[in-house]
Parts: sequence; structure tokens; C-alpha cells
Amino acid sequence: MRILVATAVPAERDAVARALSAEALERAIPGASLWRAAPFDLLAAGVGPAAAAASTAAALTAAALAGEPYDLVVSAGIGGGFQPEAPLGSLVLADEITVVDLGAETADGFVPVTELGFGTVTHRPPQALVRELAAVTGGRAGAVLTVSTVTGSAERAAELRRRHPRALAEAMEGFGVAEAAAAHGVPVLEIRAVSNPVGPRDRAAWRIGDALAALTEAFGKLPPVLESWNQHDPTH
Repeated sequence: MRILVATAVPAERDAVARALSAEALERAIPGASLWRAAPFDLLAAGVGPAAAAASTAAALTAAALAGEPYDLVVSAGIGGGFQPEAPLGSLVLADEITVVDLGAETADGFVPVTELGFGTVTHRPPQALVRELAAVTGGRAGAVLTVSTVTGSAERAAELRRRHPRALAEAMEGFGVAEAAAAHGVPVLEIRAVSNPVGPRDRAAWRIGDALAALTEAFGKLPPVLESWNQHDPTH
């Protein structure tokens, strides 16, 4: 089974690599580089949905052209957690990946791009796999929101929860990674370790180190589940 893990920045990629026993081997792809550490290829794809989509698409295309297509793509990293459901240091697994700011502002409020007759705003990971990984890692399953601008106020956090009551976390790359995976017909996951609350930005309260450690711990538990899931129908 070949799995591509796309993080935003090298620190997140390194946290995933620390969970793996194999020595990482670097491989160049257009515009980026991959670390190969079985069973994962690790990609620091860039910050935000556009960079994440471009880098992930490049990796997927390079693999397909080499005759080594991926079986699964994972968007992984740290992110903000909606309180109190997703406390600092906890793990969230997306059972839906939804972009919240792709659309139009109107006199009646925000309208998603789907209501304008275009595109999509939500991708759904394999639900059985999400449940199994949540059980193994102790993480919670729920919606992970993709934003281009990180939430910085209580008012914005409340508005997102009003529009997306199942949301547990927000981050900046999941939807971009999912769009690239969907274009290649590859299932996608999103895994987030919570480093800060969604809302007013208080850097003194952030727990980035704890979140990166939680990410490492989670990825150490993933390989057996993913190997067994390979025999399942990825749509369930």
C-alpha cells in the first residue's frame, strides 16, 4: 500500500517521520521533494489550500506517471480546536473536510460556492477507516474546516460553529489536499492534532510542542490499521 502524507510545513512532516522506524530517503518531484519512509511518502506541501493542492497534485501525478500510484492521501498537521470538544493536545480525525470561505458574501450572509452552481465544498473520507483510526488513536471524529484566514475572534468562531455545528477543528490545507486526491480518484483522510483554541489569538496559550508530539504518537499507531483497511472497499 502506498500512502502520501501531506503536511503544511517541515516541522509537521518531521513529527510524522519520528513515528517511523525506516530511514527517510529524499526524492525530488516538480516543485517539492518527498521523504520516503515506509509505508508513507511525506510531503511538506506548503501553507494554505492552494499550495497544498498544487504540491499534492504534483506528487500524485509524478507517482501515476511512474506507475506507482498512491492508494491513500492523508492531510496531516496541527490546527485549531473548537472548545471544549477538542482540547489542546487532542487528536481530531475528519469525517468531513469542508472549506468554509469558498463562495460569496450577500446581504443575507455567506453563500457557499455550491449554492452558486459551482464545484464542491465538502469531501468525505472513508467512514469505516475514520472510525477505526479514531478507536486506535483515541481521537475524535468530526468535521475539520479548511480556512484561508485563520480565525482570530470569538465572533468568527461562533459564526463557524453556527454554520458547521459538527466542527471540531480548523486548519488551512485539508480541502486543497482533498481536491487533488479527488481529481486522481484517491481516497483522502485528514488528521489534526490541536495546538490552540479556535478564536482570539493568544500565542502564550498555544501548545505546538504537545500537538506535534500527539501527531507523532498517532502516526505510530496507523500502519496496522491502514494495512488491514487495504482489503476493504475504500468508499465505506
